[in-house]
Amino acid sequence: MSIEIGSKVEGKVTGITHFGAFVELPSGETGLVHISEIADSYVKDVNQFLKVNDVVTVKVINVEKDGKIGLSMKKAKETEQAPKPVRSERPARQPKFQRQPAESFDDKVSKFLKDSEERLTTLKKKVDAKRGGRGSRRG
Repeated sequence: MSIEIGSKVEGKVTGITHFGAFVELPSGETGLVHISEIADSYVKDVNQFLKVNDVVTVKVINVEKDGKIGLSMKKAKETEQAPKPVRSERPARQPKFQRQPAESFDDKVSKFLKDSEERLTTLKKKVDAKRGGRGSRRG
């Protein structure tokens, strides 16, 4: 029986290293489940997830010419799970702000004039302060 990429098989864990686990396949060949392919969550220590002689379902993800077989437990679980549910309709969007009632033209003009006068007053005070205040002599 030849190993095909994408096939799911059951195998027995024969060895555990710091970088993954070796799994013996039904055909007698041994493949490696890299530490990054063991679980969806972060795996710091392979021993927390696997023990020697555990029977696991793996998916063949690559077969190299020199006989090395790459396996994944994570991808085998993804195919076992039911298809993802279809997203339901979105809830109605709430506006981020409420629109204020429109101001009349006269209100806008009076607001502009008030702001303008305040700015001119502030500017005049700053200029006078730089010149030395009112009534200072130029020399």
